[in-house]
Amino acid sequence: MVSETVPTSWLVYCRPGFEHDALSEMQHHAKHQGVPCEPAYGEGWVSLTRTDDEPVNDLHRQAAFKKLIFARQSLAALPALTLSRDDRLTAILEQVKASGWSFEEIWHETPDTNDGKALAGLIKALTKPLQSMLKKRGALRGKAGGRRLHIFWTDGDRVQLGMSFPGNRSELLNGIRRLRFPSRAPSRSTLKLEEAWHEFIPREEWEERLSAHMQAADLGAAPGGWTWQLVQRGMYVYAIDNGPMDKQLMATGQIDHLKEDGFTWEPPQRLDWLVCDIVDKPVRVLAMVERWLTRKWCREAIFNLKLPMKKRWDEVTRCLVTLEEALKSAGVGAQINCRHLYHDREEVTVHVRLTH
Repeated sequence: MVSETVPTSWLVYCRPGFEHDALSEMQHHAKHQGVPCEPAYGEGWVSLTRTDDEPVNDLHRQAAFKKLIFARQSLAALPALTLSRDDRLTAILEQVKASGWSFEEIWHETPDTNDGKALAGLIKALTKPLQSMLKKRGALRGKAGGRRLHIFWTDGDRVQLGMSFPGNRSELLNGIRRLRFPSRAPSRSTLKLEEAWHEFIPREEWEERLSAHMQAADLGAAPGGWTWQLVQRGMYVYAIDNGPMDKQLMATGQIDHLKEDGFTWEPPQRLDWLVCDIVDKPVRVLAMVERWLTRKWCREAIFNLKLPMKKRWDEVTRCLVTLEEALKSAGVGAQINCRHLYHDREEVTVHVRLTH
């Protein structure tokens, strides 16, 4: 019998339609740690519940959030609750009390679906009363190790309580980074590169690693969505694409537009950045990026891998292992991270930083 007071479930949020990919990733970690689990999922979320009734804390902690690809948020969770529509708060209060949890914040979250968004009014009405009651009971307090209570609403009478911990979670509501589209950018793809910088580069390092004196290459650049981001940071950009670039962007004088094949073009000297959003088979893009990195033609790279419709976790894993082995064989040290970003669709974004 599953305990009502111990977090036996590992709960993650993901993009709707990618539940099986998030589940495959979670099951990989559970199998690696020898943890017996049973899956459950709905639109925009997946959970694994331990079948041995042991706490999920070790599994949740070992599967570090920053290394997960398809998860938007990662929580240690209690069993889901079915609420009375006449009194939605009592069951939540009782489960918190029984768990012994204490926390500094309460976040109400929903799946990234229309049905989830429709719960906003209900959640708003319950937020202050619940917060007041949890304060009175001492569960919500000023110093609780930075822990956060997540109340995940999958329906008006269905919630699951989860706990997150500093350094092993997303600091964004619902795990979603919402960015405003800059009106002067040539395409909405510009948001993918901006989000990647937020995701992979600490904000305090932007001045050093995204500085005005740098040079970059954008492979498959037209019409210039990613090039626009580089130019905004003051970089000089080699825009490689046979297609036309945005005229207003070209007027900055910071771009050398070369109508060449991005898969074969070679830079005139070592660059600071390589970025690439070419729509092609992952194996082709990966081979091109490997060539750049093993020859150290750039210091950092951000590129997208377009995913197949099925077995996307398998494909991503294969690509990352191939890249890691190629760099190791070439004696090139690197930090590799990969994430299915909010502004991605049928692709994942990979960041590589050479270390030696």
